[in-house]
Amino acid sequence: MNVWRTTRGYIWWTYERGSLHYDIMVTFILVFVFLSPYVLNFNDKPTERNPHAVGVTVTPDGQGGLVYQIASAAVPGGKDADIRSALLRVIEPIAGEVSITKYEPVRDASGRIQSYRVWVER
Repeated sequence: MNVWRTTRGYIWWTYERGSLHYDIMVTFILVFVFLSPYVLNFNDKPTERNPHAVGVTVTPDGQGGLVYQIASAAVPGGKDADIRSALLRVIEPIAGEVSITKYEPVRDASGRIQSYRVWVER
């Protein structure tokens, strides 16, 4: 019956702090916390993010919003809908779910598109 009383004390955590049995319970907990990741597979891998290889610059727009400047390498040319969806694919991992209010291409001296300036709202 002594074994059952000891086991019940461990289950219901009835031992006083600083006693031998309390120290044994805390030791078992610490051993589990620190050694179980090496023995048990908890399948707790971080979600894989696919960061974009292009540079994104974020600046305030002066009206409480943000302006994203995205390199043109991340955006294939084409129709307006294709450009908007490509811009969203770059912005949403950074900003979360947003919608594009407007965007404009930034051109160099020869007229080639260098980047896109994009205004978004939540």
